[in-house]
Amino acid sequence: MSTSASQWDNPPLGSTAVHGVREMKKRAWIGLAAVAFLSLIVLLGYLRSCMHRGAGHEDVLAFMPADASAVLFVDFRGLRRAPFIAQLYAWAPKPQADPEYAQFLKETGFDYERDLDLLAVAFEKRGQDSTLFAVATGRFFKQKISAYALKSGTVAKMDGREIFGVPVAGSTKKISFTFLRDDQIALTDGGDIGIFLSARNQNEDRAAWRSRFERLRGSPVFAVIRQDAAAGTALAAQAPGGLRSPQLSTLLDELQWITLAGKPEADGLRMVAEGECSTESTARQLVDLLNGVIVLAQAGLNDSKTRQQLDPAAREAYLELLKNADVSKIDRADTKSVRLVFEITPGFLDTARRSSPAAPELPPGKALPGNAPISKKGHT
Repeated sequence: MSTSASQWDNPPLGSTAVHGVREMKKRAWIGLAAVAFLSLIVLLGYLRSCMHRGAGHEDVLAFMPADASAVLFVDFRGLRRAPFIAQLYAWAPKPQADPEYAQFLKETGFDYERDLDLLAVAFEKRGQDSTLFAVATGRFFKQKISAYALKSGTVAKMDGREIFGVPVAGSTKKISFTFLRDDQIALTDGGDIGIFLSARNQNEDRAAWRSRFERLRGSPVFAVIRQDAAAGTALAAQAPGGLRSPQLSTLLDELQWITLAGKPEADGLRMVAEGECSTESTARQLVDLLNGVIVLAQAGLNDSKTRQQLDPAAREAYLELLKNADVSKIDRADTKSVRLVFEITPGFLDTARRSSPAAPELPPGKALPGNAPISKKGHT
């Protein structure tokens, strides 16, 4: 006689075999439910961790004004965990202790090297002047910092917040700051801080900034610069005579956005510079020109005169830097980007610490490609 499914589900009382099967099925379902529940807990924990990390960046970047000319972001919390940054800090010259900062540290207990976690700074141009606005998160001792500020400054109420004003030594400017939370502070040297705090509206400019912040999210330190035709001019003014190129200056002036990012990897630091423009011809010419600069710089380092003047270890370090440099073109919707990637290694830092040579001269008879002005109309 065959046994139907309904008999297994509803067995006669006293059937030991059937009761055992029912217990096995019950335990299996309980086990599966437990595994599913634990998996859900792990998944929710992971998502919460990711959301917390993401909110940290957005928490300070969301305050950045849409009319800024540049924004700098630093994740000190992440950088402190990177071995290469510890080497970089040990390599960098230590500034002389400032008595005013030492007194601030003593009275407030706040040490930026230890207590600062995230920092976003926006730079704005107002005529000939430049104004900064910053938002930082970290471990702030609110009562101590407030008391320290009131020793030489003032406090006023605005929208339920205390706005502190502290004079800047040796200047007519004043720093204004307020606590957004116990662990978050905003400050500016541009007068009314309320202008910045009330300007978090949604507009096209803010969306443009946010898209670039999202693109650079994985880097603990980055800068976003909205181009105002100043990069090429600055290059022309600062570059050594042999490395000046009117064509490079012109092409850089045509970039609409410039981003710089650094990300520690293993025992090195990966640096990425990217410039965005609207035309294919500008991007193509910039790629060719930067590759030409790298080739000529390598030739300059291999020149006999440079070999005699430059420490061999320094020369090898610079050659390694140029060898690993990579220039590429990227298409993004309605913009074209040129990306330059290079690696800074501990060996390079050690070499730079021991010797700081001037920029190598180009080989005799050589010049940067395109060392003649170009027309902005119809690049070829």
